[in-house]
Amino acid sequence: MSAVVETTGRAGLPLSPARLQRLVLFVTGLIFPLGLFGLWWVASARGWLPEQILPPPAYVYQAGRDMILSGELLYHTGVSLGRVVVGFTIGAGLGLLLGIAMGLSERVEDYVKPLFLAFAQIPTLGWIPLLMLLVGIEESLKIIIIAKGAIVPMTMNTLAGVRGVPPKYLEVGRALRFSRWQTLRLIVLPAAVPSIFTGIRYGLTHSWTSLVGVELLASSEGLGYLLVWGRQMFWLDTVIVAMIAIGLVGFVMDKGLDRTELLIQRWKRREL
Repeated sequence: MSAVVETTGRAGLPLSPARLQRLVLFVTGLIFPLGLFGLWWVASARGWLPEQILPPPAYVYQAGRDMILSGELLYHTGVSLGRVVVGFTIGAGLGLLLGIAMGLSERVEDYVKPLFLAFAQIPTLGWIPLLMLLVGIEESLKIIIIAKGAIVPMTMNTLAGVRGVPPKYLEVGRALRFSRWQTLRLIVLPAAVPSIFTGIRYGLTHSWTSLVGVELLASSEGLGYLLVWGRQMFWLDTVIVAMIAIGLVGFVMDKGLDRTELLIQRWKRREL
């Protein structure tokens, strides 16, 4: 008989070891941000830095509340999210197709991969000066930069996933006389799902950071623009609110993808 964990949750029910471990990890993850917040509060309360450089938490809270009630923060967040959805969809879609093509054909990989790796070595923001000359500073620039942030991790992880399909799976497909399309749809893509999701997570993270970077340089709306506007006006509380919003949105997107991947993996295990 397995040992009963003495730690109890609501209604006196025992916590399973897995839930207890998640609870410990959650509490541990709060230590650093709470410690940082405490240091910020003490530094502002004792005047270690001027309020113009380090505004007190109360000022930041009030600024964030005002920006939420006025709709300003939600508007700029919505603009940034809309750009990411479009740019990431384009970049991830191209990366998926390119990764599959290189994974299925060594000839395509021989022709494409060297140039692609050279393209990947140039930082995303390094393309901005050239793209400004080609497409200007309007929405096209932002979409291209976001797409570039997604295409590299998506391509490389899809390639790794396709190449990592166990040979015995492919042998089963040949035994069943699957067509090339059936092999791709029923064997290759399902087996490559973990690597593809890794590419999606990294691609979305790179897209989000690339968006903020390009909005810092060439935008009149969005969370990156809020950072620049707050710095120019020396409203450091606005800058911190925008930073918190950027971090929270990125965190929620990453956790959402993490949960989606877990659900897919559970569904696959039940199917098996």
